[in-house]
Amino acid sequence: MSTPAVVVDDVSKSFRVYRDRNQSLKATILRRGRATYEDFWALRDVSLEIPEGGTFGLLGHNGSGKSTMLKCIARILQPNTGTITTRGRVAAMLELGSGFHPELTGRENIYLNGSILGMSKREIDLKLEAIVDFAGIGAFIDQPVKNYSSGMYVRLGFSIAIHVEPDVLLADEILAVGDMQFQEKCREKFAEFRNDGRTVVVVSHGLGEMRSLCDRAAWLDHGTLVDVGKATDIVDEYTETGHAAQEVTDGGMRWGSGEIQVERVELLDAHGQDQRTFRTGDAMTVRLHYVAPGGVDTPVFGASIHTLEGTHLWSHHTRDAGFVPARLQGSGSVDLVVPALPLQPGVFELNTSVVDEQITHDYDQHRRAARFEVMVGAPRESGGPIVLGSRWENFSPPVALVPAGQDVRTATAE
Repeated sequence: MSTPAVVVDDVSKSFRVYRDRNQSLKATILRRGRATYEDFWALRDVSLEIPEGGTFGLLGHNGSGKSTMLKCIARILQPNTGTITTRGRVAAMLELGSGFHPELTGRENIYLNGSILGMSKREIDLKLEAIVDFAGIGAFIDQPVKNYSSGMYVRLGFSIAIHVEPDVLLADEILAVGDMQFQEKCREKFAEFRNDGRTVVVVSHGLGEMRSLCDRAAWLDHGTLVDVGKATDIVDEYTETGHAAQEVTDGGMRWGSGEIQVERVELLDAHGQDQRTFRTGDAMTVRLHYVAPGGVDTPVFGASIHTLEGTHLWSHHTRDAGFVPARLQGSGSVDLVVPALPLQPGVFELNTSVVDEQITHDYDQHRRAARFEVMVGAPRESGGPIVLGSRWENFSPPVALVPAGQDVRTATAE
């Protein structure tokens, strides 16, 4: 076994949370210089090892200690107790614009930030063009960074960090700000780092990203280590216990002329019970309860599913299905049957619509009409928001396969 890239040994970190801070000299004298506070423990007795040459994820809800852990590894924060050992050069991209001076240009900040991360001027000179090219901000490189968008900020900061060519790269929510093209470049760079034997430690709330990007992961909860292991197993465990989902509520935004409206949405399981939690492969019926007081001719009902980030995954309306009623009046319901949910674990939003037969006039559009969670089920596939029921087969010529459940790297070493 190779030496770990990072060893965290029994680390605890606390912060003072002041209840009543002295705001004046008078208050200081009256209280004899004492302000009242309590200790908040962001990390408690955390021990783990991060293997060399892979991508390691830190998972947990807000306030679980993920970012504090990254800052301790980067030596931005000093633990109260315990030790952290790292191998080689460490570069960190932890906060938007960290290490940047807003009044300086992008070019000047490359030299400033690069020197903070341990690069020499000659090294920055040689890599300047590559840094600018990766960040994709060539037209703005000589503009003050205070005029940059948040996306430009994070692209430049990340580009500098990776061109330090660190042995360990720390990234906090790096994929939450950049556009899709930049995210793909980040994934390619992570893969390149892994192939070069470098280590990436990443924090992200995107469970699909954690599952597809990371080899191993650790789950933190209120500063304590819950579990550490294969990323897919940890993400599944985290989702299964419900920590991954935000509070599931109906709401959203709606508009339309209102002659017919979807007044209520039910998500029914195989037993006809209204649910907001399903498993991959479960049957789900979307029941739309409508009301049309004055009557409407040939209304077209529709439904669509989106990720919480807004990515459109699927939609279906009754015109494409050849299921358009001649006329509706009064109240009633219509069912959309999904025989087996083709979604990986995560939280999703359902939009509903009622339009005219030409799909040009909106009677009722309801964005985020319902939110539901999908937990681990079958089939189980490796990444992304959907499952296809795919399978691998037919090596030609035939080869021996690693037994199911055995670690591939262990089998290769043997």
